[in-house]
Amino acid sequence: MISGVGLGFRRDIAKQIIALEEDKPKFIEFAPENWMQMGGYWRKKLREAAEKYPIMCHGLSLSIGSPEDLDFEFLKELKKFFDEFKPEVYSEHLSYSKCDNAHLYDLLPIPFRQDAIDHVSERIRIVQDYLERPLAIENVSYYTAVAAEMDEASFISQIVEKSGCNLLLDVNNVYVNAFNHNYNAKEFIENLPLDKVKYIHMAGHEQVSPDTIIDTHGQPIIDPVFDLFEWTIERISPVPILLERDFNIPQMKELQEEIARLQEIVDKVWASDYASEKRNS
Repeated sequence: MISGVGLGFRRDIAKQIIALEEDKPKFIEFAPENWMQMGGYWRKKLREAAEKYPIMCHGLSLSIGSPEDLDFEFLKELKKFFDEFKPEVYSEHLSYSKCDNAHLYDLLPIPFRQDAIDHVSERIRIVQDYLERPLAIENVSYYTAVAAEMDEASFISQIVEKSGCNLLLDVNNVYVNAFNHNYNAKEFIENLPLDKVKYIHMAGHEQVSPDTIIDTHGQPIIDPVFDLFEWTIERISPVPILLERDFNIPQMKELQEEIARLQEIVDKVWASDYASEKRNS
């Protein structure tokens, strides 16, 4: 498994990523929904990228928390796509984005309740069995808790245990939620099943008021999030790290500098005996 830093494969920078010969990301990630039905020029570019880089896929529309049945036509197309491009990790959001066949184009929080744990866990098991591959679920940013019966870390942990899935740990989302909901980010992370973390996302955000941060993926990563990232990876085994930048995409040089800073932290922590001791303690 790759343990270096990758970059999101966006059409705005696709040709640049394919053309890179130095300071390349270790892998690329993209949303399969944005490419599954694509032909012609962009399908050719995707194949070029797949020949040059390992691939991770991060989904947008599985809507694992929805009340209605899973969309097996979508899963059929997804499986066919995975057979062609063979992503090393398939991840999705622990949220929902459609209800009664209405696509909401947002990642909405699932209530932290036992009935939701049972519902989501069963759906994850079905998806994993159908696709014949593990799913990694991502902790999402949210701006209000809905009918919570427990804390978020307990909710996530029980779903991971009950479904047998893996965890995509988004460190920026932890920072955003801890700020907005006034809890301790490190304590939250310590209460997660860190042995099940198989992938990490890193991104920027925007503070829109003294007490509110919005998870935008449109700004550089700030120093406190880098610090939380370093503290976090001291406690887990090496996994792939993604730099997410969805909007306000800067020049490639700036992205490469962010990748290099993340990679420097990765190399320092995961090469050290200290990190090994922390993981085993």
